[in-house]
Amino acid sequence: MHILYAVADKIATITLNRPEVANAQNGELLDELDAAWARAAADDDVSVIVLRAEGKHFSSGHDLRSGGPLPDKITLDMIYNVESRRYLEYSLRWRNVPKPSIAAVQGRCISGGLLLCWPCDLIVAAEDALFSDPVVLMGIGGVEYHGHTWELGPRKAKEILFTGRPVTAREAEQVGMVNKVVPRAELDAQTTALATQIAKMPPFGLRQAKRAVNQTLDIQGFYAAIQSVFDVHQTGHGNALSHAGLPILAHLDEMKQKMQ
Repeated sequence: MHILYAVADKIATITLNRPEVANAQNGELLDELDAAWARAAADDDVSVIVLRAEGKHFSSGHDLRSGGPLPDKITLDMIYNVESRRYLEYSLRWRNVPKPSIAAVQGRCISGGLLLCWPCDLIVAAEDALFSDPVVLMGIGGVEYHGHTWELGPRKAKEILFTGRPVTAREAEQVGMVNKVVPRAELDAQTTALATQIAKMPPFGLRQAKRAVNQTLDIQGFYAAIQSVFDVHQTGHGNALSHAGLPILAHLDEMKQKMQ
């Protein structure tokens, strides 16, 4: 199992459990993760959802090695079908679960890792957390769930995309992407303490408060922007494929292997 699930004191804890590969996301992990979110959403004994990860890193992003041998021909249609379901639809569904959610992030959170923590309502980061999206190296304008502008603001979003450099936990806190930065050793305890505090609030009020904020963002264009940028994202795959972009995948994969 790539996902661990537990409930205690009205808190559902969902844990990424592939530390041996820095919690890289293969299809099985994402499908199990979606099932865990659905389980927590349907459980009346759960008031708050915590997403955390085993090991040194929160997530190194998409697993570029787990799919087995590549087919002789990769088409945009194939890529679009997989990514629209496992990346875009999953992330949007988790964002809209009618219960507060908190991501606890440590170490590296690269590209696809952002698809896991950004849909959460709150983010608690360890002091060693680094957030990055270096996919411009592949000729792609950003990861599939393109929350960069909303999470970081336009200029900081452009900076991390143009340069590929990571954003530190303190930088992320300064621009409002992260709610709280804590010592690594205190990450789980402080996240649980925050979840416990929230779990004492009336569930109906929590649901309405979350709905109010999310709907306000949607009225401002969040949902439409996420959908439209996802379609633009697919042209990046076409660019990568047409320029023999798969060696770039190998380069990114090598970078991730050094994290393990």
